[in-house]
Amino acid sequence: MHQNSIRNVAIIAHVDHGKTTLVDGLLKQSNTFAAHEKEMEQTTILDSNDLERERGVTILAKNTAVSWHDYSINIIDTPGHADFSGEVERVLTMADGCILLVDAAEGVLSQTRFVLQLALQCGLKPIVIINKVDRKDQRAHEVEQEISDLFLDLATTSEQLDFPVLYAIGVSGIAGFQTEVASDHSLTITDSTDLSPLFETIVRTLPAPDGDERKPFQMQVTTLDYDTYKGRYSIGKIADGVVKKGDKLHILRKDTVVGAKTIDHLFVYQGLGRVEVPSASTGSIIAVTGFSDATIGDTLAHPDVTTSLPTLPISEPTMKIQFWVSDSPLVGKDGQFTTARQLLSRLQTELETNVGLKLGSSESSEQMVVSGRGELHLGILIETMRREGYEFSVSKPEVVYKTIDGVQHEPWEKLTIDIPETAMGTLSTAMGERKAQFADMKHTRSGMRCEYVISTKNAIGLRSELQTKTSGMAVVHTQSLGYQPMGEERLGIPTGFIIASQAGAAKAYGLQRVQERGETFIAPGDQVYKGMIVGRTNKSTDMSMNVVKGKQLTNMRAASADATVVMAPPTHLSLEQMLTMLTDEELLEVTPRFLRLRKKDLARSW
Repeated sequence: MHQNSIRNVAIIAHVDHGKTTLVDGLLKQSNTFAAHEKEMEQTTILDSNDLERERGVTILAKNTAVSWHDYSINIIDTPGHADFSGEVERVLTMADGCILLVDAAEGVLSQTRFVLQLALQCGLKPIVIINKVDRKDQRAHEVEQEISDLFLDLATTSEQLDFPVLYAIGVSGIAGFQTEVASDHSLTITDSTDLSPLFETIVRTLPAPDGDERKPFQMQVTTLDYDTYKGRYSIGKIADGVVKKGDKLHILRKDTVVGAKTIDHLFVYQGLGRVEVPSASTGSIIAVTGFSDATIGDTLAHPDVTTSLPTLPISEPTMKIQFWVSDSPLVGKDGQFTTARQLLSRLQTELETNVGLKLGSSESSEQMVVSGRGELHLGILIETMRREGYEFSVSKPEVVYKTIDGVQHEPWEKLTIDIPETAMGTLSTAMGERKAQFADMKHTRSGMRCEYVISTKNAIGLRSELQTKTSGMAVVHTQSLGYQPMGEERLGIPTGFIIASQAGAAKAYGLQRVQERGETFIAPGDQVYKGMIVGRTNKSTDMSMNVVKGKQLTNMRAASADATVVMAPPTHLSLEQMLTMLTDEELLEVTPRFLRLRKKDLARSW
């Protein structure tokens, strides 16, 4: 297809503003699926990863393509969370325009600013959609003014200030330009019953891809994929030229030829899948196989080309965590992959596609330091590996420090927190303990929206803490502010753990004694070992207890001998909650089925 008939558009938004749901509508209304196909009944079609469906966020950027009349529209669904900025930064280079989606009630939030700033720096032509206008608490016209103010602040050219605004009800697959207010304060769209106005706006407003198909072929690898049949897929947008199956291409890395291979298979995107084609031209987003040595950022080019395309911008990691080869007494009982070699190989494979990660050196071959963009970024990696059958331990998350002009700096963040008005006291106490700097506060229809500036090290664990203390009502959003001089350390009372002093199966009698002194993390029958953390005390000091001890049996009977042991259920902690509880003395043991807190030094007498 000629480049004038191609539109490459990225959809960007804050978490949970309806981006993936809108893509569902575009796929269905472009007749991508036949009426009988299962996708017509699905929602969040692109969030195919189990973790994405469970957490309700987009983690991996994805490509899809739809046809609208004589046009091919390549759609790039991008993550909205700042922890996955590495995904966003590189895939935006494949787009020529963007759709900014903003919730009609929540308005402009931190990630809205983050992803839009990246898009405008890439020179993308914007289209704005104010979504969920059918909400009773919508404030679409206020939000439109917020968006205009945001563009004034971020635009790099005057042309970026001229953008169309559509209103949408993404879940119903409707977008239009005209609305009217209903009796319940929601808006109805009066000039459309489907997404046709959006398709037409994309075709009319967004530019065709740049490039010259008469020049020698060039494409930068922005994404990698893999399957067992065809091997590694190198994915990117053709910058110049035409390419055919069987062509021999050079792999350029920093203007140096690092390999030369032949295209085994050539694909373009159609719907959710890839379609093999004999050739493709400038502006097309393609996937090629045969280039097992190519990595993200490399340029695939005709042998006459000697210069690489510009390096992809990637944000630096701000947080690190140590992966340890597990030395637990229960190692190997649950996982398939437990050795240092297997763990290192898996992390090195992750680095090939997860460009926001870095693997550093450590004092021992049994330990590996992994740096990423934040708690969620590292947590997703840990959760993915355990589901693949890996067994290992991790240390507490730590921030990555820098020395600038002889002064130590640390990463800082801007927090936007939506919280019920009744929980303001809880929030103020938590932020005071964490030495956060208050920036702004305003009323919303559902409560209060507060903004704080805080060092990343003091923000570790804040999201899960507020979720717990507000019964899930608090919503925390973050925006990176880069590196600034070191701030104060947070205040806080150290956690006192209850440590198992004997190995075996936990007994109800032993756990009942633990609950007299705190809360338990395990249930009767669970396997424990010496040095494993089985609960948390009400004090700041650790204590060891024998939780495998049963009630002593004698031939003497008392009136209370048959009394039932009454216990509270154990506290079930999430992966993120466990990570934030760790100190320098503890590790988190990770297996496919279990998460166990433990002491680093199991040789001590507990």
